[in-house]
Amino acid sequence: MLSLHLWIICIGFIEVTNMRQELTMITTRTVWVLPPKVRVAVVLLVLLTGLIQPISAQNIFQRFDSVLTKNYHKGNIDTTYITRPKTKWTLTARWNLSGAKIESERIENEQHFKSEMTADYKSTLSVGVSYLGFSLNFSLNPAKLMGKYKDYELNINSYGKRFGWDFIYQNAHNFTGWHDHEGMERINLPADILSVKTLNLNAYYAFNSRRFSYPAAFSQSYIQRRSAGSFLLAASAMGQNATLDWEQKMELKMANIGIGGGYGYNYVPAQGWLLHISALPTFMVYSHSSMTFGDSRVPLHYHFPEVIITGRGAVVRQKGNLFYGLSMVYNFTNIGNEDNLALHNQKWRIRSFFGLRL
Repeated sequence: MLSLHLWIICIGFIEVTNMRQELTMITTRTVWVLPPKVRVAVVLLVLLTGLIQPISAQNIFQRFDSVLTKNYHKGNIDTTYITRPKTKWTLTARWNLSGAKIESERIENEQHFKSEMTADYKSTLSVGVSYLGFSLNFSLNPAKLMGKYKDYELNINSYGKRFGWDFIYQNAHNFTGWHDHEGMERINLPADILSVKTLNLNAYYAFNSRRFSYPAAFSQSYIQRRSAGSFLLAASAMGQNATLDWEQKMELKMANIGIGGGYGYNYVPAQGWLLHISALPTFMVYSHSSMTFGDSRVPLHYHFPEVIITGRGAVVRQKGNLFYGLSMVYNFTNIGNEDNLALHNQKWRIRSFFGLRL
């Protein structure tokens, strides 16, 4: 009776898996002549093979797509105000322009000193493809390819519905500017005397994430349908190492962490339009800075208020599955005071973009 059952199970399984008739005959005859215990092992092996066999590359992709789709549309949002695009694929082309400026002021022996150094602008072109929130981007700097731009800059950002951040690292040697000494003629400062390594990191948390969307303005992974705003919790960090080789060598080191809050607003004046503005001031809770002149090291003590301010703005236009616009991120840092040494760091990026949803 056991052999008959094994015979029926084996034949039924082979017919369900649509194997050829010749393979069916060979397999069933083989199972029939084997000892009972071996037959059970063979049938279990065949059953296991049948379970594994249907998992093809297509099935894996379908399951992966199903999980991504579920996560993509998951979230506690008010669809009257924000929604996900109905399409899965997004193609985007971007042009980025960024710059940096460092200002210093000091009053010594009733004499006012002021300097300003500006880095060369950086321009990049990039293209990206996104599938249900997963993105891959490729960018290039035409000036760097032609040998006209030797600095290095890395920008990474992530704008989520509730939480997001910007990471910016710059290693620049192409600063040029001027130095003023009260009562004396302005001195022009050439390139290559100042080298600066700067790290900026800022993050936000949106309290009204059900109705207000940062991604709608900056990554276009959401669509803002009606005007809404949100209070924001913010954290910022900045580290900098600057070396000035002029008259005497000077080195500046600073590390700062700030916590604060602000407000962001998405204004929808008409269907298909979005205007965004936000400001996130953070006050220093940790500050460690010093300046070295030759062999002398001078600590720069904390002086209230020392702040890191991050401002963002965007204009987005949508027509069907097409979208285009302009966005901006601005970072400003104020350290010290004029009686000792006041430093103002500015870092900004402007981005224009054009995209198609498929």
